[in-house]
Amino acid sequence: MTELKNVFFIVGPTATGKSELSADVACEIGAEIVSADAFQIYRGFDLLTGKPDTKTLGKVPHHLIGTISPLEEMNAEKFRKLALAGITEIHSRGRLAIVVGGSGLYIKALTHGLSLVPSVDPDLRAQLNELSLADLQKKLRRLDPKTGVDLKNRRRVVRAIEICLLSGQSASAQRTGWQKDSVIQGVFVFRERDDLYQRIDRRVEKMFEAGVIEEVRSAGATSETASKMIGLREIRELPPGRDAAGLVPQCMATIQQATRRYAKRQLTWFRRQTNFQSLNLSVLNHVEAVERISQLAKTLGVAQGND
Repeated sequence: MTELKNVFFIVGPTATGKSELSADVACEIGAEIVSADAFQIYRGFDLLTGKPDTKTLGKVPHHLIGTISPLEEMNAEKFRKLALAGITEIHSRGRLAIVVGGSGLYIKALTHGLSLVPSVDPDLRAQLNELSLADLQKKLRRLDPKTGVDLKNRRRVVRAIEICLLSGQSASAQRTGWQKDSVIQGVFVFRERDDLYQRIDRRVEKMFEAGVIEEVRSAGATSETASKMIGLREIRELPPGRDAAGLVPQCMATIQQATRRYAKRQLTWFRRQTNFQSLNLSVLNHVEAVERISQLAKTLGVAQGND
């Protein structure tokens, strides 16, 4: 695996303010940003996925935002290859790279690599897709009692079962292929629960105010991966025209709840899977946070020569 030199990570749950924070840190230490967001990588759906606004994107170059067709399937290994290519390109210009995002498995794939796993078997996939989530969960627990897969995520449960059946090894054994000696520098940003949940609720409200319903309705077909965007199914289920008006508040509330649950899972992941320094953004203002992270990057040697 390529050693990640002159790369700094800013990770954390959705709606913490990572995008604006990272752009200003990048300006401070002379860096470009590589997004590690499983859904912002897709073209379109700017509102639905909470992509950085034009002002933020204009501060420094951003990579892997809006670069993939929504018809294309994505996974951790594809992301890893794209991210490493982006980092190499950034370094070729004598710049530093900041990897920013909240997609835990994508970030882990980049920092530690992944073991080789079997390709999808269409026949097996079809058989598994016929099973209920409860049956899939029972099957995975039997095949891999130590699984670390999110059992509420049907797609990941199915994939873990495929790996077990096709490789003859438990899916959790994949983690043994991660390089444990990698020296990765970064910060884990978070907010107090009430603060974070308020930000999530307000962001969803702004998303609807800005026209996310029209954005989703004007979009075409999506891959299985892209279809997992939070809120996509709920908005697509709204009836057309004025008939949707009375259902929008409930739709919005459902998306807010789903996003809060996702943020909770992200918090759990990063606290367990990384040893990045933690930074509570609820007790710092934006300027203080930018200064703290920039100084940390310089202290760790990631931004040497950029004082």
